[in-house]
Amino acid sequence: MLRRSPLIAALFGLVAVLLWAPASPPAVADGACAVRAPGASAAAERAVAAACEQVAAGVWYTWGGGHGAKPGPTYGQVDPTDPASEHDPERLGFDCSGLVRHAYAKATGEDLLNGVAGAQYYTHRAAQRFTAGQGLAPLVPGDLLVWGTSQKLHHIALYLGDGRMVEARQSGTKLMVSDVRLGGGYFGAVRVDPGPVTGHVFRTWGTGVWTKAQPSVKAARVYAFPGPTTIRVQCQKHAETVTADGHTNDAWSYLPDYGAWVTNIYIQGPAWLDGVPTCTV
Repeated sequence: MLRRSPLIAALFGLVAVLLWAPASPPAVADGACAVRAPGASAAAERAVAAACEQVAAGVWYTWGGGHGAKPGPTYGQVDPTDPASEHDPERLGFDCSGLVRHAYAKATGEDLLNGVAGAQYYTHRAAQRFTAGQGLAPLVPGDLLVWGTSQKLHHIALYLGDGRMVEARQSGTKLMVSDVRLGGGYFGAVRVDPGPVTGHVFRTWGTGVWTKAQPSVKAARVYAFPGPTTIRVQCQKHAETVTADGHTNDAWSYLPDYGAWVTNIYIQGPAWLDGVPTCTV
């Protein structure tokens, strides 16, 4: 009977392992719209998939698109500051925040992010926020990247991983996959928590209502609510007396999602909010 040498036997064993070992997952093509890194929640991966479906379908950027009564593409509007938007009213599509709204609505079955880029970044459904200085290292697919300043965030996109994102960028273009632009006003990112909302949740009223760095009308502006907005209140305190829109109140609420204060005048409810503790600082 023929006997195999130890070297031959080892070679046969290696071949057997290679033949029976499960195949590695195929690499994601460089320009593909897909989840490109591990770590995302199932909901975040579904949001990426929903956005990528629109890319694959060749959907256009349209200014104001995606902000109808329900999530989904809508015909756009002419942006008076952008001549390239002249055909947006003829195109069914999304602007940047309209795409984000659609992606997370399809992923969760709820209209979680109905608003513009600023409202989406400062959502009361945030699990975590990241500064521009932290770069991309802590991010996972489905996180929302934003550009602008604390007073005006003007662009938002979904992170794919590996330094790439999916976005509705500008009029005259279709939805696309791009390299993340860490320059040019990159502000930071937010991770969305689609689960139950914790804390004291209220809604504002009025338009152009500014949050402040301190509980004072003289303090630096942080962010203006463009319209009625759902907010999370951490605590409230008596501070500077404010008179506005026929009301006078010295109560201010601290909003942890904004790192800022707002007068209770513009929060729907009693002058001193029920169930909200007094701030200790």
